Amino acid sequence: MGQVYRARDTRLGREVAVKVSQERFSERFEREARAVAALNHPHICTLYDVGPDYLVMELVEGAPVKGPLALEEALRLAGQIAEALAAAHAKGIIHRDLKPGNILVGPAGVKLLDFGLAKFSRDSEAAQDDDTETQTQAGIVLGTAAYMSPEQTGAKTVDARSDIFSFGAVLYEMVSGRRAFRAESSISTMAAILHKEPDALDAPADIVRIVNRCLRKSPAERFQAIAEVREALAQAKAHGEERTPSIAVLPFVNMSADKDNEYFSDGLTEEIINALSKVAGLRTIARTSSFRFRGETDLRKVADALQVATILEGSVRKAGNRLRITAQLINVGNDSPMWADRWDRELADVFDIQDEISHAIVEALKVKLAGREQRPRVERGTANVEAYNAYLQGRYYVLQISAASMARARQCYERAIRLDPAYAAPHAALAEYHYLLGIYGSDSFRAMLPIATAAAERAIELDPGSADAYSARGAFRAHHYEWEAARADFAKALELNPAHALSHFRYALFYLRTFGRNEEAAAAMTRAIESDPLHPHIRCYEVGVLLGAGRNADAVDRARICIETFPSFWAGIWLCAMLLTLAGFPEEALSAVRVASAAHPDNPYLMAAETCALSALGQSESARALLSQLDVLTKQNSFFALTLACAACGDFGRAFDALDRGADESDAFTLFFHDVAPIPGLHEDPRYRAIRRKMKLD
Repeated sequence: MGQVYRARDTRLGREVAVKVSQERFSERFEREARAVAALNHPHICTLYDVGPDYLVMELVEGAPVKGPLALEEALRLAGQIAEALAAAHAKGIIHRDLKPGNILVGPAGVKLLDFGLAKFSRDSEAAQDDDTETQTQAGIVLGTAAYMSPEQTGAKTVDARSDIFSFGAVLYEMVSGRRAFRAESSISTMAAILHKEPDALDAPADIVRIVNRCLRKSPAERFQAIAEVREALAQAKAHGEERTPSIAVLPFVNMSADKDNEYFSDGLTEEIINALSKVAGLRTIARTSSFRFRGETDLRKVADALQVATILEGSVRKAGNRLRITAQLINVGNDSPMWADRWDRELADVFDIQDEISHAIVEALKVKLAGREQRPRVERGTANVEAYNAYLQGRYYVLQISAASMARARQCYERAIRLDPAYAAPHAALAEYHYLLGIYGSDSFRAMLPIATAAAERAIELDPGSADAYSARGAFRAHHYEWEAARADFAKALELNPAHALSHFRYALFYLRTFGRNEEAAAAMTRAIESDPLHPHIRCYEVGVLLGAGRNADAVDRARICIETFPSFWAGIWLCAMLLTLAGFPEEALSAVRVASAAHPDNPYLMAAETCALSALGQSESARALLSQLDVLTKQNSFFALTLACAACGDFGRAFDALDRGADESDAFTLFFHDVAPIPGLHEDPRYRAIRRKMKLD
């Protein structure tokens, strides 16, 4: 393992630490030298020099971190450890031996030491001659037993999420003063890591959720990047014990004999979510994120993923015009019910039942209301139960996003309008339908805009309190380059519902980022994610916003998380893959694109991203062959795909032509990302300035 001496560098007149190997050029020391030399961070020990059997490093004055610590101090130090790991992971380096003995605390804070077991990930340049992964695959277990991840104890291949597990074990010890996994021997300790859970941590619920999620046995269930852990810690520190009450409403289970009634149980759930989201003192997770946990019985897993303290679950049985609805509010921290009830009513009473459930939740959570206007109330919109039923059916089908389901959704919305022409909700839903059809369908996006805008304006006319309608119209106005009108609509939507995730998202992407207000855009994206943390559009397009803000390391982290979380979501994968290619990880990008392409063959944007990755890998013939296929397949709403592919193949004239045509046709992706098209000298080129003038940006 080597010995460490305190010494003086007589040339530079400084105190240093010299670590001497027992063998010349030991394999472990070579790994440590490569790892530490690649890093330059205030919370990582600096490497000064390498000799034939020694390393000269920064002398760190301090002692190993030791718990129990005051919570505020534990969070401060944990944040610094997370920053150090983030810097290492950004270089493709995994520590693999994170433990208190390798974390010294001195006057300047934390210093992370001893990268002797560091493993270079596949995308690190220094990994080319590193055989650590071979050792792991051969069954050699490296690390310190009490802080190993389950995959380390099983001598399996590890990635950055292994360090996240070790971080959780260290944080557990910093807060409690005891190890998360304790046993009489290393073998029994590793068995505990594989098969047992640590004793309950006596800490605020936020901290318990963070630690528990870090210590999940499966890497896929942990935080997917240390940047996520760092953000969660910062939020916990900011909120402290005064954290806003939070809730996720899981999809109510359809207990009806007719399984096709799932649309009704889903719709009822969504209406409750919408009502609760308007309560200023309550953080409510939006539908897209909460519905990802349909059928999940491990409520702690749900709470950890969505960062909530309470969960509402229930069931619906619909038989003709009769309803039986049950609901139960669970405090996840202690697995205890806070409230439960059951209703046996007529279908016409569904609005009253939804109101009663919403009011009961607010009372149970003791949310401080700011007046009568804060009382949660389901927007009825119509007294016609058949029209309401048709609207819920449309919502159910549109979210399946297939050609057949979209067509059926439109039929349902139009039927709801025929049954009650004054019902605003289906008009707003039709506006979103036409917008989605323009982006993801084969119809001209520009041709869809007037139809979608008219539907949104009709919804506003019928219901001036519809945040959905204002948000949709704001998006359409942005595509018409009516920037101030778009900003006003987003502002109105957020005035009506400050937690409206889609409005925060659109304000960030359509307006703030477009005008170079990147930090504001990143903050707006953060607010969208607070309400809807697993919405694929929001999470994937956050990558583009972070890139615009110059937060490249964070953008790469998020791109990798999105690729793992939403592997077949083509509308986000192409962007994440493009970012990885631009950041120097084209092999990783190519792998992600090909996984998504299996589900979406001949998708122009995935083909464009693949062209860019192939070109970056020097496979120019393959890239040009793919560009030829793209020329044949490109549709009228895929102009930015052609821009990317032509630029990747060096055909910058055609790239500009496609970018210009995209601006003419109000192409969605041209609007969002025209300023990051990979064209040399883009921003100084007169053709680009002309495109910006066309978009009324200059």
